[in-house]
Amino acid sequence: MSAVAETEAASPDALRNGSARPFSAFERLVAWRYLRPRRKEAAVSIVTMISLVGVTLGVAALIIVMAVMNGFRAELLDRILGLNGHLVISAIERPLDDYDAVSERIAAVPGVKLVTPIVEGQALATGNVGAGSGVLVRGVRGEDFVKLESISGNIQEGSLESYLTGDGVAIGSRMAVDLGLIVGDRIKVISPEGDVTPFGTTPRVKSYPVRAIFEMGMSEYDRSIIFMPLEEAQLYFNQEGIAQVIEVFVEDPDAVDSYRPEVEKAAGRPIYISDWRQRNQAFFSALIIERNAMFLILSIVVLVASLNIVASLIMMVKEKARGVAILRTMGATQASVMRIFIMAGIGVGFVGTVAGFLLGLLVCLNIRSIQRLMNWMAGADVWDPTIRFLSEIPAKMNPYETVAVVILSLSLSFLAAIVPAWRAAKLDPVEALRYE
Repeated sequence: MSAVAETEAASPDALRNGSARPFSAFERLVAWRYLRPRRKEAAVSIVTMISLVGVTLGVAALIIVMAVMNGFRAELLDRILGLNGHLVISAIERPLDDYDAVSERIAAVPGVKLVTPIVEGQALATGNVGAGSGVLVRGVRGEDFVKLESISGNIQEGSLESYLTGDGVAIGSRMAVDLGLIVGDRIKVISPEGDVTPFGTTPRVKSYPVRAIFEMGMSEYDRSIIFMPLEEAQLYFNQEGIAQVIEVFVEDPDAVDSYRPEVEKAAGRPIYISDWRQRNQAFFSALIIERNAMFLILSIVVLVASLNIVASLIMMVKEKARGVAILRTMGATQASVMRIFIMAGIGVGFVGTVAGFLLGLLVCLNIRSIQRLMNWMAGADVWDPTIRFLSEIPAKMNPYETVAVVILSLSLSFLAAIVPAWRAAKLDPVEALRYE
């Protein structure tokens, strides 16, 4: 059936009833038939399909990228906060020589999960192969090391029990590879802050057996951190009986400000407190800026896809000019014609948005399988953890952001349909049928 015949099939009563209320059954029927592909209107159908595919890919890309950015931030936050305290207490006036008593008092504060005295310092580490590499040596108590689940729960070689004997160290998996070490080998640690002699300060050199090898999944930590017992670290860095800082882990890291007064009161001595937001402010601010920039850039992709809807509807108005004129002569109002073409544009946008959402959801749920497939096809690791910190591509969909993407796509599709629909409504039936 031709477009004219379909138009003529509509009764005057249907036209009048369709004019009385928005998006009536008659208007939906005509809009659907205008969208159906026809041989004589191949160009319109092709442009419509391009618009549909463009909206689909734009929405999917926006959902996937935002999910990866959110996953990247969440994974980094989890890794950083899993190793570093949410609150860091430093000494004022005198060293933390009473760290055990202070730790016990702070541990009794409601909401505090773990209190860890720390001694740490920079050093140079060498192993069986390759040159030495700079490392951060962290001394922690054995019972605290067990509670650091991001480390103790990810031991790849050796065992937690072997480390807790107190005569060895735990190193990251990438450090073990770089230095050619396995469990049982000895790692040499060189510190510039050694013994003072009449000839000056000599570097302190000491070797320790490797008792455990862990893998956090964050390349920077897996490559640069050595854990050793607190007492041994105090001896190595000439800090006998002293802790440099006390790290406090709380139940709600986002509400660290609420813990400050109680922690200061429990410390019972002059202290300075900093939190994880202050220590990583530049890093996480950069992530937020990058995420917002990616949202803006990919929103432009969806906008461009919506402009294709404008092109397809303008071509549709031109092709359907005779049918629109007949509708007008049969009693359809300008508002009814405008709603028909708005529904046609929204229909393309709606189908593209739903398809893009499903495609984005599918990719996000299978992101790691896709990563392994890409690694297999490329014959190399396409996600270099030494550059991107994490060993796998993370993806975490935020429901609010996903809904915002869907609303954005549908809104742009609606706005894109207004101008062509307005032109169709303003079409003069006399001019359209003059030469028929």
